[in-house]
Amino acid sequence: MRPWLRWLRRLLLAGLAFGLLGLLAVGAVIWTAWPQLPDVRELRQIELQLPLSIHSADGKLIALYGETRRYPAPIDTIPERVKRAFLAAEDARFYEHQGLDFNGIFRAVWLILSTDRTRVPGGSTITQQVARDFYLSNEYSYVRKFREMLLAIKMEQELSKDEILELYLNKIFFGNRAYGVAAAAEYYYGKSLDELTIAEAATLAGIPKFPSSANPISNPARAMERRNYYVLPRMLELGIIDRAEYEAALAEPNNAKPHEPPVEVDAPYVAEMVRQAMEERFGADALTGGYKVVTTLKSADQNAAVASVRNGLIEYDQRHGWRGAEGRIEDFATLDAAGLRGALARFPTIPDLQRAVVQEVDAARAVLRTADEAALELPATGLRWTGRTPAQVLKPGDVVRFRLDKDGQPQLVQLPQAQAALVSLEAETGALRALVGGFSFSQNKFNRATQAQRQPGSSFKPFVYSAAFERGYTPATIVMDAPVVFRDRAGNVWRPQNDKEDFAGPMRLREAMVQSRNLVSVRLLDAIGVQFAQRYITQFGFAPESLPPNLSMSLGTSSLTVLSVARGYATFGNGGYRIDPWFIARVEDRNGVVVMEHHPARACPTCAGPAGGTAAQPAVVDGFNFGAVAAPAAPATPAADATAATPGADARHDVPGPPEQATAARAIDPRTAFLVRSLLLDVVNRGTGTAAKVLGRADIGGKTGSTNDHRDAWFSGLGGDLATTVWVGKDDFTPLGRGEYGGRAALPIWIGYMGAALKDVPLSDPAPPAGLLTVTINPATGGLLPDGTPGGRTDYVKTEDYDRMMASGFGVETGEVQEEAFDVF
Repeated sequence: MRPWLRWLRRLLLAGLAFGLLGLLAVGAVIWTAWPQLPDVRELRQIELQLPLSIHSADGKLIALYGETRRYPAPIDTIPERVKRAFLAAEDARFYEHQGLDFNGIFRAVWLILSTDRTRVPGGSTITQQVARDFYLSNEYSYVRKFREMLLAIKMEQELSKDEILELYLNKIFFGNRAYGVAAAAEYYYGKSLDELTIAEAATLAGIPKFPSSANPISNPARAMERRNYYVLPRMLELGIIDRAEYEAALAEPNNAKPHEPPVEVDAPYVAEMVRQAMEERFGADALTGGYKVVTTLKSADQNAAVASVRNGLIEYDQRHGWRGAEGRIEDFATLDAAGLRGALARFPTIPDLQRAVVQEVDAARAVLRTADEAALELPATGLRWTGRTPAQVLKPGDVVRFRLDKDGQPQLVQLPQAQAALVSLEAETGALRALVGGFSFSQNKFNRATQAQRQPGSSFKPFVYSAAFERGYTPATIVMDAPVVFRDRAGNVWRPQNDKEDFAGPMRLREAMVQSRNLVSVRLLDAIGVQFAQRYITQFGFAPESLPPNLSMSLGTSSLTVLSVARGYATFGNGGYRIDPWFIARVEDRNGVVVMEHHPARACPTCAGPAGGTAAQPAVVDGFNFGAVAAPAAPATPAADATAATPGADARHDVPGPPEQATAARAIDPRTAFLVRSLLLDVVNRGTGTAAKVLGRADIGGKTGSTNDHRDAWFSGLGGDLATTVWVGKDDFTPLGRGEYGGRAALPIWIGYMGAALKDVPLSDPAPPAGLLTVTINPATGGLLPDGTPGGRTDYVKTEDYDRMMASGFGVETGEVQEEAFDVF
């Protein structure tokens, strides 16, 4: 044999030996690695990350939380042309290979050997990409690639092709926090999958390779290039589309733009409360587990509350004049659209208060330039409230805000310096119907409805009067409205005053409430005892430490939240029960199964006691029996609110079906609740709340409140099935300004909200409870009169008080009773 043949044979044998050794080595590695691979069958039950969605009671979207936008789509709901577009772009032989595309592998190997590139394209099938996305990292190494290939082979053995493709189409990242093809279709085009055109499907199919740098919003040129020169030609080549469809798709322009899910309810403060409650209950899984939270909010009520708060604050702000432009852009004339958007972006985004720069101005109008390059004419009528012409108020380069009135005309506005909060509860159950924590959540996330501790002023007086009615006082009891001086042991002197520093002399408690006489409240609290009143008022849910143990409590010097005051007023509206505020009705998992549901205790004047539980023990304070009263509840603080509203916070939440209806704990005598409610109705009928008569409802009652130097303005009241409280003030506790009482600053907001919330709601007209009598009284002395006595006034007294009054005899005077000397309005 010739020598070169001998050497050739030896080389072939050596090559064969090395090949066999290599195959044995690879087989050994596979034999070792295969058992260590994960069980890919678990992918059938994989739960992809889904956002937390929050909805109103009537199903409207409030908010979405989570880093991912994803809407999993079963494979049979994805249109064929969409699937084929992705197969053309990523893996045309997907339904033919067994997990590995050897053509692609050989192509990748050849590129590695023939070029100096460290990373080469191609080689990964859709199955391999699924394996990498679910089990491996993006590390570029031969070890990772080998495991990826093994996993792909195993997945093809355990899962069907459609199952693998479904995982891929729902997992892949499309940029802009969109994961999965359904989320991408909605975000980029605002469409469902079956609405996509061929061109749109091809554009989406071109994104996954370069999700951040080649999506049609961040880099439209590159996205169009990939669509027109790669994806669509591949679809034509593979016969997925015909020539006519190809030409039509090429001609279709790029119409992608951001499409956020439409938020239908303006309730960011409530959304944040829900998020905190869900994270406390479910941990980190709360934002990725696909939970759907249904709140107690009514969308129409909540949106009305937000609109009323904003209108009220803007009206307050305009009463105090124009403060000047919000800022300036000196070089605005040289800026293009992108530059102007960037310059205006320095100013906070406030819903309904659009930002603009003044472009031109004269005595009759100003021309505004908005962030989207629109030119808008602001007429002189749009800034009439400033008392000046446009040229006197504005100059080119000023950054201002405007909003459109009901006729679509722009009106100049400015960001109010004051803030406001509104809480509206169902008096019977404590369900939160509306909550506004400030003028704008985007401007300041501090929730003034649940976190701010402010003095309620005279709006606290109904709680003091309620305590007095337990001590035997009646609405007809005469108390002196006259100067009084208190001295403590240290020699300090306190001289409380009425708001107008006048005195009306002896007057009935009903009239004192109607006129909000401070000195009557102080004398009343002094008479019944501060300690008694403090302990009694805790029955409304207030924390004892929030109630000052001195006579100033009668003037509302307690530091309370808006939510806690609304909760207290609900007791007057529901017959004397203490309700717990709550705002999460139920929680559903990603499959729509109810995993948590709240079943509140309900005020029930006709019920004997809590259903399904041990009857509450009578509570006795200073010898006065309050009836069946549970222990004082925790105050309505933010932490307590979250607990009360968090599913699972007590045994009632985790019951799979509706439990036997529980009855709320009784807080006060139902007769006392009725008496105070009747006083609140009178405040609206002829007192400091008469502006609320515009609502045209006989069941509206409430109380104004103001504090020293007008730092706080309140209105709390009842109507229909609601108890609603509004507060207006400044975060830094500076005064609101002269004349900004509760009736001027807070009551218009309350009226605006209640007018909308009580539309078509039946009147609430509870009958006097047992043990309460209707009598005729002498308005001058508060004594009883025979029915029909001229000049007498109808009022209510408890049976035991009537017996005591009868012991004093009828207070009949000769002639008609004169009351003008004491009823000062």
